[in-house]
Amino acid sequence: MVLFMFSGREMRLVDGKAVHWPEQEALLLADLHLEKASFFARFGQMLPPYDSRETLERIALAIRTTGARRVFALGDNFHDPRGPARLEPHAAGMLAALTRAVEWVWIVGNHDQDGTGDTGGEALEDVELGGIVLRHKALAGETRPELSGHFHPRITLSARGRKIARACAVRSETRMILPAFGALTGGMDAADPVILEAMQPASAIDAILPATGRLVEFPLWRSAA
Repeated sequence: MVLFMFSGREMRLVDGKAVHWPEQEALLLADLHLEKASFFARFGQMLPPYDSRETLERIALAIRTTGARRVFALGDNFHDPRGPARLEPHAAGMLAALTRAVEWVWIVGNHDQDGTGDTGGEALEDVELGGIVLRHKALAGETRPELSGHFHPRITLSARGRKIARACAVRSETRMILPAFGALTGGMDAADPVILEAMQPASAIDAILPATGRLVEFPLWRSAA
C-alpha cells in the first residue's frame, strides 16, 4: 500500500487498483465487471469462466490487508443485469461471505441499472462519505470532492525497451477516477480527452500508481492559466 492525499484526506492505493480510506475504515473499488466471461460465452467467445472468483479473491485479500470494515463498489459491479444469476456456486458463496463480513454498498453503474440481484449489501445511486461524493461516473458541475470509476484509466510506460500498460488512478484537486478492479477489464488511456474533460474543472491532472513501494505521479494536463 502506498500513501497519497486527496482533497485533504489521507488515503492509500492498494495493489494499484483499490483505495483504502483509513479514516472511514473504507475500501473503495470500481468496475468489478463480475461475470464478464460468462456474458461473452453466451455469444460464442469462450473465455475461462473464473474471472469472478479471481476478482472476489482480490477483494478478500484487500479487506484482510487493510482491515476495512466497509466496502463501496463504485458501479459496473456486474457486466450485465443477468450477471448475478450466472454466478457459479463457489463464486456466489464467496460474494455472500464478503457481504456478510463487512458493510457493503453497491453504487449503481451503467452496466447494472437493474441493481445487483440478491447478493447482499445495499444498492445506491451515489453516496456522500466524509464530505466526498462516491458515484460511478464523474458528474459535470459537481462542486463537492468526488471519487468515481467508469473509464478504466491506464497509462503506458516504457521499461527496458518495452511498453507496459498499467492501471492507474487519475487525480486532480477535487476529483479522482479509480482504475478498474475487475480481473477481466480493459482500459482507456489516462490522457484521453474524454477522461481529461470528466476531470474538469482542474488546474492539474495527474496519473498516480505505485512502483517499488512508493507513489509515482505522471502529469497528464495543466491549466494554461
